[in-house]
Amino acid sequence: MKLISTLLATIILLMACQSKKLQAVKLTDADRKKQVEIQTTKGVIVVKLYNETPLHRDNFLILVKKRFYDSVLFHRVIKDFMAQAGDPDSKTAEAGKKLGDGGLNYTIPAEFNTNLYHKRGALAAARTNNPTKASSSCQFYLVQGVVFNANLIAAAKQKGRWPASITPAQQQVYTTLGGTPHLDQNYTVFGEIVTGLPVLENIANAATNPGDRPVENIRILSMKLIKPIKVK
Repeated sequence: MKLISTLLATIILLMACQSKKLQAVKLTDADRKKQVEIQTTKGVIVVKLYNETPLHRDNFLILVKKRFYDSVLFHRVIKDFMAQAGDPDSKTAEAGKKLGDGGLNYTIPAEFNTNLYHKRGALAAARTNNPTKASSSCQFYLVQGVVFNANLIAAAKQKGRWPASITPAQQQVYTTLGGTPHLDQNYTVFGEIVTGLPVLENIANAATNPGDRPVENIRILSMKLIKPIKVK
């Protein structure tokens, strides 16, 4: 029992030290105007972060500057839905290990905005099932989703999976670009892919084992801040 108590105390101390290191990172106004380049084993994705979700934006930027995400896996992938990453335990996880419980010792308050929704390519925060819908400190997902036709919309409405917050303009996006509308106003969307949607497709379509972990490791090699890319 004494050994277990000592180990627990050590883990708590390490988590506290990690949190202090993250808090020590300073963001500048220039940082907040930058985009994030995500180098993966499947290719490069560039995302922009929304100023409408400043808590999530700043948290993500701090983690990127600390190189927290370098070497994490996309540990949960579901075709026609999303690809999830950010579990620090995945960096050195052996094959077949269940992942998704790793994180830092804090959460981020939800920042829901009806103008920010789960279209294809959206960047959103994962979370546990909690009453305030607070986000994970570090785990995130990229939306693949499906393109909705009239039948799919009718079925979603019948099941209560078509939020009332969806505007006609957003519905147009869901019926052309696609996405996962039933997640709207339940998980915080805080950014979107600028370039690299085909890379997301390759990741989201990967073969998986039970538990949705890809059979072949798909790794984030590095993340860094870059000047905004202008897309024509």
